[in-house]
Amino acid sequence: LASPGLGGRPRREPMEGAAEEPLVQCPVCLRELPGAHINSHLDQCLQAGEGEAEPGSSTPCKRPRLAVAPPADQAEGEPEVARPAASPPVFSLFHKGRGGGQSPGAPGRRSGAGRGEAAVKPEDGGAAAALRGASLAQKLEGKPLAERLRPDTLGDYVGQERVLGAQTLLRSLLESHEIPSLILWGPPGCGKTTLAHIIANSSKKNGTRFVTLSATSAKTNDVRDVISQAQNEKRLFKRKTILFIDEIHRFNKSQQDTFLPHVECGTVTLIGATTENPSFQVNAALLSRCRVIVLEKLSVEAMEAILMRAVRSLGVQVLGQGNQHSSSATGSSSESSE
Repeated sequence: LASPGLGGRPRREPMEGAAEEPLVQCPVCLRELPGAHINSHLDQCLQAGEGEAEPGSSTPCKRPRLAVAPPADQAEGEPEVARPAASPPVFSLFHKGRGGGQSPGAPGRRSGAGRGEAAVKPEDGGAAAALRGASLAQKLEGKPLAERLRPDTLGDYVGQERVLGAQTLLRSLLESHEIPSLILWGPPGCGKTTLAHIIANSSKKNGTRFVTLSATSAKTNDVRDVISQAQNEKRLFKRKTILFIDEIHRFNKSQQDTFLPHVECGTVTLIGATTENPSFQVNAALLSRCRVIVLEKLSVEAMEAILMRAVRSLGVQVLGQGNQHSSSATGSSSESSE
Protein backbone atom coordinates (compact mmCIF):
# COMPACT_ATOMS: atom_id res chain seq x y z
CA LEU A 1 0.00 0.00 0.00
CA ALA A 2 1.16 3.48 -0.78
CA SER A 3 0.61 6.35 1.53
CA PRO A 4 1.02 10.02 0.61
CA GLY A 5 4.29 11.44 1.78
CA LEU A 6 6.03 14.72 1.57
CA GLY A 7 5.82 16.39 -1.81
CA GLY A 8 2.79 14.33 -2.75
CA ARG A 9 4.86 11.26 -3.60
CA PRO A 10 3.65 7.91 -2.26
CA ARG A 11 5.78 6.31 0.57
CA ARG A 12 6.30 2.56 0.59
CA GLU A 13 6.70 0.41 3.70
CA PRO A 14 10.03 -1.53 3.98
CA MET A 15 9.70 -5.13 3.01
CA GLU A 16 10.29 -7.87 5.56
CA GLY A 17 13.85 -9.27 5.40
CA ALA A 18 15.18 -6.30 3.47
CA ALA A 19 17.58 -5.39 6.31
CA GLU A 20 19.27 -7.87 8.72
CA GLU A 21 17.91 -7.90 12.28
CA PRO A 22 20.59 -7.20 14.99
CA LEU A 23 21.77 -10.21 16.95
CA VAL A 24 21.46 -10.41 20.79
CA GLN A 25 23.72 -12.55 22.94
CA CYS A 26 22.05 -14.97 25.35
CA PRO A 27 23.29 -14.33 28.93
CA VAL A 28 23.05 -18.06 29.80
CA CYS A 29 24.61 -19.93 26.89
CA LEU A 30 26.33 -16.92 25.24
CA ARG A 31 24.84 -17.72 21.85
CA GLU A 32 23.91 -14.94 19.46
CA LEU A 33 20.31 -15.03 18.26
CA PRO A 34 17.97 -12.59 16.56
CA GLY A 35 16.19 -10.25 18.90
CA ALA A 36 12.79 -11.68 18.07
CA HIS A 37 13.75 -15.15 19.25
CA ILE A 38 15.76 -14.24 22.34
CA ASN A 39 12.84 -14.38 24.79
CA SER A 40 11.71 -17.88 23.87
CA HIS A 41 15.31 -19.11 23.77
CA LEU A 42 16.02 -17.63 27.20
CA ASP A 43 13.01 -19.42 28.69
CA GLN A 44 14.28 -22.72 27.32
CA CYS A 45 17.76 -22.13 28.76
CA LEU A 46 16.40 -21.31 32.20
CA GLN A 47 14.09 -24.33 32.24
CA ALA A 48 16.92 -26.60 31.16
CA GLY A 49 19.18 -25.14 33.88
CA GLU A 50 16.66 -25.78 36.66
CA GLY A 51 16.15 -29.42 35.72
CA GLU A 52 18.68 -32.10 34.93
CA ALA A 53 20.22 -31.77 31.52
CA GLU A 54 19.84 -34.82 29.34
CA PRO A 55 23.07 -36.54 28.27
CA GLY A 56 24.25 -35.16 24.99
CA SER A 57 22.02 -32.11 25.22
CA SER A 58 23.52 -29.01 23.67
CA THR A 59 21.64 -26.66 25.98
CA PRO A 60 23.98 -25.65 28.79
CA CYS A 61 22.78 -25.51 32.36
CA LYS A 62 23.53 -23.05 35.12
CA ARG A 63 27.08 -22.57 36.29
CA PRO A 64 27.87 -24.42 39.52
CA ARG A 65 28.91 -22.46 42.56
CA LEU A 66 31.70 -24.88 43.30
CA ALA A 67 34.65 -24.94 40.99
CA VAL A 68 35.51 -28.37 39.64
CA ALA A 69 39.21 -29.15 39.66
CA PRO A 70 40.54 -29.10 36.08
CA PRO A 71 42.41 -32.12 34.76
CA ALA A 72 46.18 -32.10 34.94
CA ASP A 73 46.63 -32.44 31.19
CA GLN A 74 44.64 -29.28 30.44
CA ALA A 75 46.91 -26.37 29.58
CA GLU A 76 46.29 -22.85 30.66
CA GLY A 77 44.24 -20.76 28.28
CA GLU A 78 42.53 -23.74 26.62
CA PRO A 79 38.74 -23.73 26.56
CA GLU A 80 37.12 -25.83 29.18
CA VAL A 81 35.62 -29.13 28.16
CA ALA A 82 32.57 -30.82 29.55
CA ARG A 83 33.30 -33.12 32.47
CA PRO A 84 31.17 -35.93 33.86
CA ALA A 85 28.72 -34.97 36.57
CA ALA A 86 30.10 -37.66 38.87
CA SER A 87 33.35 -35.78 39.47
CA PRO A 88 33.26 -34.32 43.00
CA PRO A 89 33.39 -30.52 43.19
CA VAL A 90 36.12 -28.89 45.23
CA PHE A 91 36.49 -25.38 46.57
CA SER A 92 38.95 -23.33 44.59
CA LEU A 93 40.38 -21.98 47.86
CA PHE A 94 41.79 -25.38 48.83
CA HIS A 95 42.88 -26.45 45.33
CA LYS A 96 46.62 -25.92 44.97
CA GLY A 97 46.85 -27.31 41.40
CA ARG A 98 47.34 -25.35 38.21
CA GLY A 99 44.29 -23.30 37.36
CA GLY A 100 42.50 -24.40 40.54
CA GLY A 101 42.07 -20.82 41.71
CA GLN A 102 39.93 -19.95 38.65
CA SER A 103 36.26 -20.61 38.45
CA PRO A 104 34.57 -21.81 35.21
CA GLY A 105 33.62 -19.00 32.91
CA ALA A 106 35.98 -16.50 34.63
CA PRO A 107 39.54 -17.38 33.57
CA GLY A 108 40.95 -13.96 34.44
CA ARG A 109 39.56 -13.79 37.98
CA ARG A 110 42.01 -14.43 40.78
CA SER A 111 40.73 -16.46 43.68
CA GLY A 112 41.86 -16.51 47.29
CA ALA A 113 43.93 -19.69 46.94
CA GLY A 114 47.19 -17.82 46.85
CA ARG A 115 46.22 -15.62 49.77
CA GLY A 116 45.03 -18.56 51.87
CA GLU A 117 48.09 -20.74 51.40
CA ALA A 118 49.73 -19.41 54.57
CA ALA A 119 46.59 -20.04 56.60
CA VAL A 120 46.10 -23.60 55.33
CA LYS A 121 49.78 -24.45 55.54
CA PRO A 122 50.43 -26.83 58.45
CA GLU A 123 52.65 -25.90 61.33
CA ASP A 124 56.28 -26.76 60.95
CA GLY A 125 56.73 -27.74 64.58
CA GLY A 126 58.82 -24.72 65.56
CA ALA A 127 57.20 -24.44 69.00
CA ALA A 128 57.74 -28.14 69.68
CA ALA A 129 61.37 -27.84 68.61
CA ALA A 130 61.86 -24.91 70.97
CA LEU A 131 60.50 -26.91 73.92
CA ARG A 132 62.49 -30.00 73.01
CA GLY A 133 65.19 -30.76 75.57
CA ALA A 134 64.10 -28.01 78.00
CA SER A 135 63.32 -30.24 80.97
CA LEU A 136 64.26 -27.75 83.65
CA ALA A 137 62.51 -24.90 81.88
CA GLN A 138 59.32 -26.97 81.64
CA LYS A 139 59.41 -27.56 85.37
CA LEU A 140 59.82 -23.87 86.11
CA GLU A 141 57.12 -22.55 83.76
CA GLY A 142 53.50 -22.07 84.77
CA LYS A 143 53.03 -21.49 88.48
CA PRO A 144 55.79 -19.93 90.60
CA LEU A 145 58.11 -22.32 92.38
CA ALA A 146 56.76 -21.38 95.82
CA GLU A 147 53.21 -22.19 94.69
CA ARG A 148 54.23 -25.49 93.12
CA LEU A 149 56.05 -26.62 96.29
CA ARG A 150 53.34 -25.49 98.70
CA PRO A 151 52.64 -28.41 101.08
CA ASP A 152 49.16 -29.91 101.31
CA THR A 153 49.40 -31.75 104.64
CA LEU A 154 50.67 -30.96 108.10
CA GLY A 155 53.34 -33.63 107.73
CA ASP A 156 55.01 -31.64 104.94
CA TYR A 157 54.73 -28.32 106.78
CA VAL A 158 58.21 -27.14 107.79
CA GLY A 159 58.84 -24.79 110.68
CA GLN A 160 56.63 -23.39 113.46
CA GLU A 161 57.34 -26.31 115.77
CA ARG A 162 56.33 -24.26 118.79
CA VAL A 163 52.80 -23.76 117.44
CA LEU A 164 52.27 -26.85 115.26
CA GLY A 165 54.44 -29.41 117.01
CA ALA A 166 53.52 -33.01 117.71
CA GLN A 167 51.78 -32.38 121.05
CA THR A 168 50.45 -28.85 120.55
CA LEU A 169 46.84 -27.80 120.96
CA LEU A 170 46.42 -26.39 117.45
CA ARG A 171 47.74 -29.51 115.75
CA SER A 172 45.39 -31.76 117.69
CA LEU A 173 42.46 -29.49 116.80
CA LEU A 174 43.37 -29.52 113.10
CA GLU A 175 43.79 -33.29 113.02
CA SER A 176 40.40 -33.78 114.69
CA HIS A 177 38.77 -31.33 112.19
CA GLU A 178 37.62 -29.08 115.01
CA ILE A 179 38.81 -25.77 113.60
CA PRO A 180 38.10 -22.66 115.69
CA SER A 181 38.18 -19.07 114.47
CA LEU A 182 41.82 -18.03 114.16
CA ILE A 183 43.93 -14.94 113.58
CA LEU A 184 47.32 -15.89 112.11
CA TRP A 185 49.87 -13.20 112.93
CA GLY A 186 53.45 -13.35 111.67
CA PRO A 187 56.02 -11.76 109.37
CA PRO A 188 55.84 -12.20 105.58
CA GLY A 189 56.93 -15.63 104.34
CA CYS A 190 56.44 -17.50 107.62
CA GLY A 191 53.68 -19.82 106.31
CA LYS A 192 50.34 -18.14 107.09
CA THR A 193 48.79 -18.72 103.67
CA THR A 194 50.27 -22.22 103.48
CA LEU A 195 48.68 -23.13 106.79
CA ALA A 196 45.34 -21.84 105.49
CA HIS A 197 45.68 -24.03 102.37
CA ILE A 198 46.40 -27.07 104.54
CA ILE A 199 43.25 -26.33 106.55
CA ALA A 200 41.33 -25.94 103.27
CA ASN A 201 42.46 -29.34 101.95
CA SER A 202 41.60 -31.12 105.18
CA SER A 203 38.22 -29.38 105.45
CA LYS A 204 37.23 -30.27 101.88
CA LYS A 205 37.83 -33.94 102.63
CA ASN A 206 35.58 -33.58 105.66
CA GLY A 207 32.78 -31.93 103.64
CA THR A 208 33.29 -28.35 104.85
CA ARG A 209 33.20 -25.39 102.47
CA PHE A 210 36.30 -23.23 102.31
CA VAL A 211 36.07 -19.74 100.82
CA THR A 212 39.08 -17.48 100.29
CA LEU A 213 38.91 -13.70 100.05
CA SER A 214 41.62 -11.06 100.00
CA ALA A 215 41.03 -7.81 101.83
CA THR A 216 43.08 -5.98 99.20
CA SER A 217 40.45 -6.58 96.49
CA ALA A 218 37.26 -7.78 98.22
CA LYS A 219 34.48 -5.43 99.23
CA THR A 220 31.79 -5.55 101.88
CA ASN A 221 29.23 -6.85 99.38
CA ASP A 222 31.49 -9.80 98.60
CA VAL A 223 31.65 -10.67 102.28
CA ARG A 224 27.88 -10.41 102.62
CA ASP A 225 27.36 -12.72 99.64
CA VAL A 226 29.65 -15.34 101.19
CA ILE A 227 27.84 -15.07 104.52
CA SER A 228 24.45 -15.41 102.79
CA GLN A 229 25.62 -18.57 101.04
CA ALA A 230 26.98 -19.90 104.33
CA GLN A 231 23.60 -19.36 105.97
CA ASN A 232 21.84 -21.30 103.20
CA GLU A 233 24.38 -24.12 103.38
CA LYS A 234 23.96 -24.41 107.14
CA ARG A 235 20.17 -24.27 107.04
CA LEU A 236 19.59 -26.60 104.10
CA PHE A 237 22.55 -29.01 104.14
CA LYS A 238 23.93 -28.66 107.70
CA ARG A 239 27.27 -27.80 106.12
CA LYS A 240 29.88 -25.59 107.77
CA THR A 241 31.78 -22.80 106.01
CA ILE A 242 35.33 -21.63 106.70
CA LEU A 243 36.12 -18.11 105.49
CA PHE A 244 39.77 -17.21 105.03
CA ILE A 245 40.54 -13.48 104.82
CA ASP A 246 44.07 -12.68 103.68
CA GLU A 247 45.51 -9.34 104.90
CA ILE A 248 42.56 -8.82 107.22
CA HIS A 249 44.11 -5.65 108.63
CA ARG A 250 43.19 -3.92 105.33
CA PHE A 251 39.53 -3.96 106.43
CA ASN A 252 38.56 -1.00 108.57
CA LYS A 253 36.68 -1.35 111.85
CA SER A 254 33.22 -0.93 110.29
CA GLN A 255 33.95 -3.61 107.67
CA GLN A 256 35.23 -5.97 110.36
CA ASP A 257 31.95 -5.53 112.24
CA THR A 258 30.27 -7.45 109.37
CA PHE A 259 31.88 -10.69 110.59
CA LEU A 260 31.01 -10.21 114.26
CA PRO A 261 27.42 -11.55 114.55
CA HIS A 262 28.04 -14.46 112.15
CA VAL A 263 31.25 -15.56 113.87
CA GLU A 264 29.47 -15.33 117.22
CA CYS A 265 26.56 -17.53 116.16
CA GLY A 266 28.78 -19.98 114.27
CA THR A 267 27.55 -19.31 110.71
CA VAL A 268 31.15 -19.01 109.47
CA THR A 269 34.51 -19.96 110.93
CA LEU A 270 36.84 -17.02 110.38
CA ILE A 271 40.55 -17.44 109.68
CA GLY A 272 42.39 -14.17 109.21
CA ALA A 273 46.01 -13.64 108.22
CA THR A 274 47.82 -10.42 109.03
CA THR A 275 51.33 -9.06 109.28
CA GLU A 276 50.29 -6.28 111.67
CA ASN A 277 49.62 -6.52 115.38
CA PRO A 278 45.98 -7.65 115.66
CA SER A 279 45.63 -5.86 119.00
CA PHE A 280 45.68 -2.56 117.12
CA GLN A 281 44.40 -3.53 113.66
CA VAL A 282 41.53 -5.92 114.45
CA ASN A 283 38.29 -4.99 116.17
CA ALA A 284 38.40 -5.87 119.87
CA ALA A 285 34.98 -7.58 119.81
CA LEU A 286 36.02 -9.73 116.86
CA LEU A 287 39.44 -10.41 118.38
CA SER A 288 37.85 -11.73 121.58
CA ARG A 289 36.01 -14.41 119.58
CA CYS A 290 39.13 -15.64 117.75
CA ARG A 291 42.33 -17.33 118.87
CA VAL A 292 45.50 -15.46 117.93
CA ILE A 293 48.25 -17.74 116.62
CA VAL A 294 51.67 -16.06 116.58
CA LEU A 295 53.94 -17.45 113.86
CA GLU A 296 57.66 -16.80 114.06
CA LYS A 297 60.22 -16.17 111.35
CA LEU A 298 61.53 -19.36 109.75
CA SER A 299 64.83 -20.62 111.11
CA VAL A 300 67.90 -21.39 109.03
CA GLU A 301 67.32 -25.14 109.37
CA ALA A 302 63.73 -24.79 108.12
CA MET A 303 64.84 -22.71 105.15
CA GLU A 304 67.52 -25.28 104.32
CA ALA A 305 64.95 -28.09 104.40
CA ILE A 306 62.60 -26.13 102.09
CA LEU A 307 65.40 -25.34 99.63
CA MET A 308 66.68 -28.91 99.55
CA ARG A 309 63.18 -30.16 98.80
CA ALA A 310 62.99 -27.69 95.90
CA VAL A 311 66.38 -28.89 94.61
CA ARG A 312 65.24 -32.53 94.71
CA SER A 313 61.98 -31.74 92.94
CA LEU A 314 63.79 -29.91 90.12
CA GLY A 315 66.36 -32.68 89.72
CA VAL A 316 69.43 -30.44 90.01
CA GLN A 317 72.61 -31.11 91.93
CA VAL A 318 74.28 -28.79 94.42
CA LEU A 319 78.05 -28.78 94.12
CA GLY A 320 80.54 -27.98 96.82
CA GLN A 321 82.88 -25.04 96.63
CA GLY A 322 85.86 -27.14 95.47
CA ASN A 323 83.83 -28.96 92.81
CA GLN A 324 82.38 -25.70 91.56
CA HIS A 325 85.88 -24.20 91.07
CA SER A 326 87.14 -27.28 89.28
CA SER A 327 84.14 -27.52 86.97
CA SER A 328 84.33 -23.83 86.09
CA ALA A 329 88.09 -24.10 85.45
CA THR A 330 87.72 -27.11 83.15
CA GLY A 331 84.67 -25.63 81.46
CA SER A 332 82.50 -28.72 81.89
CA SER A 333 78.76 -28.20 81.46
CA SER A 334 77.11 -31.49 82.27
CA GLU A 335 73.41 -31.87 83.04
CA SER A 336 74.12 -32.89 86.63
CA SER A 337 75.80 -29.57 87.40
CA GLU A 338 72.93 -27.56 85.98
